[in-house]
Amino acid sequence: MTLMNQIFDCMKNFKRRFSLSVPRTETIEENEFTEQINQLNIRHTQDRLGPPSHDASPVSPEPTTPGAHSPSHLHYHSKAQHRRFSMEVSNSGSKIRDVSKRMSLPMDIRLPPEFLKKLQLESENAPLCKPPSRMSRRASLSDIGFGKLETYVKLGKLGEGTYATVFKGRSKLTENLVALKEIRLEHEEGAPCTAIREVSLLKNLKHANIVTLHDIIHTDRCLTLVFEYLDSDLKQYLDNCGNLMSMHNVKIFMFQLLRGLSYCHKRKILHRDLKPQNLLINDKGELKLADFGLARAKSVPTKTYSNEVVTLWYRPPDVLLGSTEYSTPIDMWGVGCILYEMATGRPMFPGATVKEELHLIFRLLGTPTEDTWPGISSNEEFRSYLFPQYRPQALINHVPRLDTEGIDLLSALLLYDTRSRISSEAALRHPYFLSLGDNIHNLADSKTDTQTCLTIQVSAHSLI
Repeated sequence: MTLMNQIFDCMKNFKRRFSLSVPRTETIEENEFTEQINQLNIRHTQDRLGPPSHDASPVSPEPTTPGAHSPSHLHYHSKAQHRRFSMEVSNSGSKIRDVSKRMSLPMDIRLPPEFLKKLQLESENAPLCKPPSRMSRRASLSDIGFGKLETYVKLGKLGEGTYATVFKGRSKLTENLVALKEIRLEHEEGAPCTAIREVSLLKNLKHANIVTLHDIIHTDRCLTLVFEYLDSDLKQYLDNCGNLMSMHNVKIFMFQLLRGLSYCHKRKILHRDLKPQNLLINDKGELKLADFGLARAKSVPTKTYSNEVVTLWYRPPDVLLGSTEYSTPIDMWGVGCILYEMATGRPMFPGATVKEELHLIFRLLGTPTEDTWPGISSNEEFRSYLFPQYRPQALINHVPRLDTEGIDLLSALLLYDTRSRISSEAALRHPYFLSLGDNIHNLADSKTDTQTCLTIQVSAHSLI
């Protein structure tokens, strides 16, 4: 075996020992590994030069001249020769903090007594806390109570859909309210694809304007997704305001919607089901995108998607006419419909069928032509409907409470040509939001504007 192979095997052996998460009484010290490497160097030198002299040192001294290091010599410059790689834990309290840091647990978590007792025993038996493996991390999370149905208490039903029922609940770990989305599992079909999509996408979406997925509980009968709890949704908020929102709040909610959507679009994720019911609002005035059951990660090779997406009232005309090659503009049309609904208190295009929905759109925005929608004249489905030639109406007559900049933004969101429809990032920079100040664009993804949210909280019931 060559010297380099010996060094490589030694490093692999050290890495394997270092990664073990089961508490052990021994310690792995930096100087131990250094000494092993240097012993190999000495052995290799002895093989080449003969027996060592009597005053030979087992560890090569540090060269006194710059650049005198041997190419094969490894030396650690360390003031503390016995510094340990793993952190020493002096008591159970510090170990709890270390575990919390590793697991990225909530700051207000209340660890169960059994788990605290287990940590105390581990601390007494093994004072060193080594980096945990994936298996031990999962075991620790399970000990704490994550992934277990008994960790959460149901407080009442919030709503019911085709595949899932949503309950209001409380976490025993934090005493905070949560939303429990129970998805029924069929023995033959397993979990619905909507649930799989929602879980896979939300695990990687961490933003202040996107609902947080806290936990996943899997049993034979159902899959339960544990979300942060928000008091209401935009539809309920509109109802509580008598369908007459403060125009300042319209702007604030609109900005938060675009902010969360921009975060998704930058990651090539299409929500595909934007509507007031899927925009949750808490008592601080924070708005968060929810229900990613129809969302898709837009892959580059695949351009064809289903056209059975987006609730009818918020579905863009290109999808209504059968288009399956779409991208982020599919969500922007829905944003425009939501802006209109917040400003007027009524849905923009409440059609009962696809044909009626298209008719309502064309009657307000004008029947599309080659100028407003290049290629529309060759769309067979559009031609089969034989729509009258409506002329576009002035939006200001239908949304009088919106200012000039608001009307301009609404018009940019409701363009027929998807290539011209404004993007979420460009919409965030629209003059409509100038009155919010420049600092609002510098917020971190994990933060919302506290002052703005406070304004909403105060003026939620002031009908301006």
